[in-house]
Amino acid sequence: QVQLVEIGGGLVQAGGSLRLSCAASGRTFSSYAMGWFRQAPGKEREFVATTWRGGVSTTYADSVKGRFTISRDNAKNTVYLQMNSLKPEDTAVYYCAAGRDFGLGLRRGSEYDYWGPGTQVTVSS
Repeated sequence: QVQLVEIGGGLVQAGGSLRLSCAASGRTFSSYAMGWFRQAPGKEREFVATTWRGGVSTTYADSVKGRFTISRDNAKNTVYLQMNSLKPEDTAVYYCAAGRDFGLGLRRGSEYDYWGPGTQVTVSS
């Protein structure tokens, strides 16, 4: 069992930056791939980024590539999402998730077993 909690959301102006953190409980954090997803009002949840267990391999949605950076610290059981050059369309509830890698790409929510409650990010224009 893994419990996740996101922190670091808030209100920021367009062009600004925020860093989200996701702290995980349990001693098996390093055995999971960690992903970030987001859901805007009236829209479906969408993939943002994933980091594999060692933290070296990462992948991003095209909409955030070059602006967001995912990283993890396995010693601290924490995954981060650094968000730069934020746009109003980045406004959403952001969720972190933990999943096992079965070679399917880890871009779908169904590939993840554990989810945090989410944190709101609002980008004003």
